[in-house]
Amino acid sequence: MSILKDFKEFAIKGNVIDLAVAVIIGGAFGKIVSSLVEDIIMPIIGAIIGKLDFSNLFIVLGTVPDGVADNLDTLRKLKIPVLAYGRFITVTVDFLILAFIIFLMVRMITRLKQEEKIIEVPDEPEKESEEILLLRDIRDALVKK
Repeated sequence: MSILKDFKEFAIKGNVIDLAVAVIIGGAFGKIVSSLVEDIIMPIIGAIIGKLDFSNLFIVLGTVPDGVADNLDTLRKLKIPVLAYGRFITVTVDFLILAFIIFLMVRMITRLKQEEKIIEVPDEPEKESEEILLLRDIRDALVKK
């Protein structure tokens, strides 16, 4: 039963909720980065290199029947094996951009936490209890005699 108790404590602390929120935001953010890579960055790179469409870069591993269009979608529909390395390039760039953005976010959060520690106002010293004050008075009175 301690596993259930531990899980309940874990879930109540908010870790599960924080994780769920992070996954949802991460999924949405991943779509934004994918769009940035596929719709903006890769077309610019393709235009600079020579109007390449990275998503259609592939090597045919099987035989293509006569009269079949030589494009990736058609070959995949016909179940002809292809090595679609263009998509891999796009996904790799997507990952690198996402990893870099996450690195910048973590770096920013770390700096904010460090600044927060520097800015923190030190707590006021604790007030001494009545008993300690009374014992000091007694001690001081005995020392004077």
